[in-house]
Amino acid sequence: MKPQVALDSLRAQAFRIPTDKPEADGTISWNATTLVLVEVFAGNQTGVGYTYSSASIAKLINGTLAAVIKGCDAMAPQAAWLRMQRAVRNLGRQGLAATAISAVETALHDLKARLLALPLFRMLGSYRDTVPIYGSGGFTTYSDQELERQLGSWVAEQGCAFVKMKVGSDPELDPHRVEVAKRAIGHATLFVDANGAYGVKQALSLAESFAAQGVGWFEEPVSSDDLRGLRAIRSRAPVGMDIAAGEYSYTVDDVRTMLQADAVDVQQADVTRCGGISAFLQIAALCEAFHIDLSGHCAPALHLHAACAAPRLRHLEWFHDHVRIESMLFDGAPVPHNGTISPDPSRPGNGLCFKHADAERYALEADV
Repeated sequence: MKPQVALDSLRAQAFRIPTDKPEADGTISWNATTLVLVEVFAGNQTGVGYTYSSASIAKLINGTLAAVIKGCDAMAPQAAWLRMQRAVRNLGRQGLAATAISAVETALHDLKARLLALPLFRMLGSYRDTVPIYGSGGFTTYSDQELERQLGSWVAEQGCAFVKMKVGSDPELDPHRVEVAKRAIGHATLFVDANGAYGVKQALSLAESFAAQGVGWFEEPVSSDDLRGLRAIRSRAPVGMDIAAGEYSYTVDDVRTMLQADAVDVQQADVTRCGGISAFLQIAALCEAFHIDLSGHCAPALHLHAACAAPRLRHLEWFHDHVRIESMLFDGAPVPHNGTISPDPSRPGNGLCFKHADAERYALEADV
């Protein structure tokens, strides 16, 4: 069948943006974030998508993925998504390949909406036009004063009802850091994220301590690969504390396995890792079927429109690093209002326009 609008070309480029100060969580530390931008072209329109991944995937996108989707119907991003999934079969669909597909697929959805002159959330069909966010950062490298200042600002200045901090680098200090954070945010609910740093018994012991301090969300208390461990913690966690995981789900099958294991109270998914908007909405359907809420992980500007189209969406993560990058490098990045963000119905597609001139100083060589 002849394409309605044939996809002309595709371009990927990587950018490395230093953090504003050293950062760490329970298992790793970093001082920069790499954004891989994808632009797709058809019908005199440009679709924009991206992922936070390794610069190495730009070569995979510009080569293998571009070859299999060039000439595809720009009005059928799901068909292109399937082609890309098949193209990486022998490379492995998870990890870097999944992030590469996610960047291209989100750009394809944006392109289709722009061709239709519609905001993306209208094209997808929406359950809501406002999405709650939770402030996220509180890195383990922060001093008590830095922790108080950052978490407190999300409540006082942006109206967040929930804020999240990192734990796990030094478990003996975590109860103190949680106390500092809770004092800074007052009535708001505190979330903690261990990034898989604890063992099961250690996590259960700390869960009791955290619950006494008003923590309502314990993310990746153990590795998300340890589904038995997550289930054990979920079954014994204090009343009022949700166990969350799923940010490293690279396929819909990963999420199905986690849900079938009864491992979480809230399922996380990341549109920049799971395969893009097509996969994110498939995950949303799984969550609906399992009666489990879905929370979007990081990259809030890219998640926003898909989040409006997810039936059991609880909230999006307003992650410090990504919010900073998106506000610096994208015109149209969302701005919080009373703890929520909303798509702009006057802007077609995902509403984002990449600031190439501002980003040039962060650009990496094409073969990096």
